[in-house]
Amino acid sequence: MDQRWDAADAMDRRAGKRRGGAAMKLRYLLLAGLAGIAGVTGTLVAQESLLPPGFDNPPSPAPAPARSAPPRPAAPTAPRTAAPVAASATVSGQAPVATSSAVVQPLPGANGGSGGAGGASGASDQALLDSLDPELLEKLLQSAKPKYDIPPAGQRSLDIVGVIAQGDGGFPAASTHYLNGPFVEGVIGKMRGQYVSRWGHILARRALVSRLATPVGMNGADWAAMRAQLLLRMGEADAARALVQSVDSGNFTRGLEDAAMASFLATADPVGLCPITSLTASGRPGWDWDLARAICSAFADEGSSALAQMDRAMRRGSGTKIDILLAQKFAGAATNARRAVKIEWEDVDALTPWSTGMSLATGLEPPEALRAKAGSAYALQAVRAPMLPLASRAAAADVAAARGVLSSAAMVDLYSQIHALQQAGGQEAGDAWLRRAETLRTAYVASDQDERLAAITALWGDGSDPDRAFSGLVLTSHAAARIVPNEDAMDRAPALIASMLTAGLDRNALNWAPFLSIGSEGWGLVVLANPARARPVASEGLNAFAADDDSENALRTRFLLAGLMGLERVDPAAAGDLAGKLEVDFNRQTRWTRAIDSAAASGNPALVALLAAFGMQADRWDKMTPLHLYHIVSALRQVGLDAEARMIAAEAVSRV
Repeated sequence: MDQRWDAADAMDRRAGKRRGGAAMKLRYLLLAGLAGIAGVTGTLVAQESLLPPGFDNPPSPAPAPARSAPPRPAAPTAPRTAAPVAASATVSGQAPVATSSAVVQPLPGANGGSGGAGGASGASDQALLDSLDPELLEKLLQSAKPKYDIPPAGQRSLDIVGVIAQGDGGFPAASTHYLNGPFVEGVIGKMRGQYVSRWGHILARRALVSRLATPVGMNGADWAAMRAQLLLRMGEADAARALVQSVDSGNFTRGLEDAAMASFLATADPVGLCPITSLTASGRPGWDWDLARAICSAFADEGSSALAQMDRAMRRGSGTKIDILLAQKFAGAATNARRAVKIEWEDVDALTPWSTGMSLATGLEPPEALRAKAGSAYALQAVRAPMLPLASRAAAADVAAARGVLSSAAMVDLYSQIHALQQAGGQEAGDAWLRRAETLRTAYVASDQDERLAAITALWGDGSDPDRAFSGLVLTSHAAARIVPNEDAMDRAPALIASMLTAGLDRNALNWAPFLSIGSEGWGLVVLANPARARPVASEGLNAFAADDDSENALRTRFLLAGLMGLERVDPAAAGDLAGKLEVDFNRQTRWTRAIDSAAASGNPALVALLAAFGMQADRWDKMTPLHLYHIVSALRQVGLDAEARMIAAEAVSRV
């Protein structure tokens, strides 16, 4: 019995200690919020230490981090200084750079000052806390909010910014470590976002989303902002949003705030702006930011205040009427105001990023006339909007696939949804789209090869619409790979090979090599796409190809020669002889050719990819020069991007 009483008494003592410890921790937290008052009133509030005896005063406390900027990790091993680089020059990139894949900063050093036990006693602390007005204490704690909503140990570095690491398929982070900031800004900022090559678009997207070191003389947030803006111009809204979100909200600059506004609107998610509107953009002027803050207030359970702000914007004429009405309709979903908002498009002349994004966010589809006027800008945004009908997304898919935004698998998935919805008795996507989905299914699963081949050919169309024609090749790429090579299908061999190469199925395309005559178009595509060709092309093949070339100004032959020279797969004497006949000077130098050649010589794959994209800005292949193609293919091959070099060269020949 005595032992049981002793055990119970020990448990009571331990419980008392726990209660005392909890009370002490609560007092410590509340007193921490009073530190700001102490500096104003002159009253010194001492904090009682929670550490065991002997741990109050560490021997060498680290200095407190500066309050004006977030803690930053140590710089990369290599120095961050570089001589100014002219616009035409590339970075030196001489010394290897030791980079770290870590993205989480280490814990900052301990703050100076001691939480010592000297000063006011525990009793006086408790008396001070008891004497405070609870409302005043709550306001004090709210006003002491930090700049960041992320713990210091979780804050991400601005030295390396991006989404895809090298181990996941991105470019090496050190590729941009020594680059001159203004030079990079000039390259990326001057790109319009439309490239003549689908594979060029894919390559540029990969470079832009990679986790890359911030160039010299540039802020990491601005480094993310300019890349996100280019991705938006390319129609890559999801990639742009991911890049924006790779930077902590507390580190946003004005440029990154603009990129965030555009990317969250393009993905029909204005609520994603709320962390920014409560931090760096809390006082940002502009009607769009005012409406964004009002929307965030509505979703923070402040519906009456949000609607009042929008009513004031309507009275003042801040923004257009349609923009405010769309914001009211979206914010109304988070309130119980029971206010009906009618969207009227009659007076709207053109779609804007705000009106497009907000209409999709509310589940509305703009009128057909406005969608047609917006053209590809709307199509690239609508194709990834799950709230739209499948027919609307299918209508936009041709543009997206031809550009490189949608892959072959994504196209097949979209039409599979149309077919599955019809089979389940759901909403019909329309007879035209249903027939196309049925034809696609036949192209892939029909038991008879001739039936599959006929379906594939039907999906290619008549070529009257360039986007539809090329997207048909993308759509049927894997179906084309299932066609067994034979003599009866030789007339469609070039298109079948080109279709396979849109998805990078180069080894499947090589199965047609034994059936192709030297100098034919299919032969030219296979020679360029072959991943392991060692024997150089002689004059016999080049002359035969040129003799059958029916393209304007023999552009197909010029592109074949440029691709073979860039890949180093042609006899130099034969190449020189044909270049002379075609009057093509591959030795001509420009500011751009010197820049991409220098980047290739320094072994910088990310810079080569960006400069290659810069040289492919056009909407048609007849605006591309053989000189540009030669330098692009050659530079990509030199930095280890051989697959991209082969696919771009073959695409050039197939799309003329």
